[in-house]
Amino acid sequence: MSKPAALPPWGYAVAGATGAVLANAAVYPLDIVKTKLQVQVSKRPTTKAGESSESSESSESSESPEEEAEEEHEHYTSTLDAILKILHKAGIPGLYSGMPGSLLGVASTNFAYFYWYTFVRNWYLRRAGTATLSTATELTLGAAAGALAQLFTIPVAVVTTRQQTRPLNAPYVGLLDTAKEVIAEDGISGLWRGLKASLVLVINPAITYGSYQRFKDLLYPGKTRLSPFESFLLGALSKACATCATQPLIVAKVGLQSRPPPERKGKPFRSFVEVMRFIIEHEGPLGLFKGIGPQLMKGLLVQGLLMMTKERMELSFVLMYRGLLRMREKKIAEKAALVVKETVGKV
Repeated sequence: MSKPAALPPWGYAVAGATGAVLANAAVYPLDIVKTKLQVQVSKRPTTKAGESSESSESSESSESPEEEAEEEHEHYTSTLDAILKILHKAGIPGLYSGMPGSLLGVASTNFAYFYWYTFVRNWYLRRAGTATLSTATELTLGAAAGALAQLFTIPVAVVTTRQQTRPLNAPYVGLLDTAKEVIAEDGISGLWRGLKASLVLVINPAITYGSYQRFKDLLYPGKTRLSPFESFLLGALSKACATCATQPLIVAKVGLQSRPPPERKGKPFRSFVEVMRFIIEHEGPLGLFKGIGPQLMKGLLVQGLLMMTKERMELSFVLMYRGLLRMREKKIAEKAALVVKETVGKV
């Protein structure tokens, strides 16, 4: 049996983007919950031990503008608490706020990533004259592909984060209007807010897909086609490794792309290092890992479903691509035979 025809980069890109959209749509409520958990600042007591009840009462009766602004944003203590409060205040639609923009971002990011990853990887394999790559090379190529993808797709991520972190009682604002809002506040460069953090975070997909290849070689050596369960398992394991390693950077990136917390009095963050310092100052080092529960849960499910769907899509595309190649070869052969026949007839 002949070896299935390899797909061109766009084929792997479409398969990856399709798998990513289906997987993210399935668990989108977890995405919005983890985003809200990551941007909120833990509340601190407003009174200290030893203060009189009168002073406490006076402080309650005269809330500062910052406290009033903070009340616009619901405070959540856990994933379940966030889901229940969102359902109570905004109903089921509240769990899907900003979904069109998010899925557009997922599709564009994954299409760009898988396209450049396949392109760069195939180019390197041809140049190196080898069939396998080391872990370090896999990570480097994955990071290069991720950086190229981020340059083109980060504006969608910025707009989506803004939509997801709007107060529940705020009116709905579409993608274009949200983008105009960002530009009005920060100029056109505001659409690339968090680019440095995003470029650093290319190590996340690099670790994910590098780990996926390594786990695949370790657990299923020599196997070219995996079952849905095997693909899901490898995707979940690889994403868990990447999430645990990069969670502080993920939290900082979300903080950069969202509106500044009330404590900042409207002053936006300028770098992910500044976000991390703010979080440590107000919440301690563990604050850098806030939202890791839904982040991990979402990551495990999305990556597992993505790789499972991507494997099936790739197989379908390979069969379809092979069929198209055969049809093309058949037409070429028919034309060649016709030319030969006409030439012989003239002789």
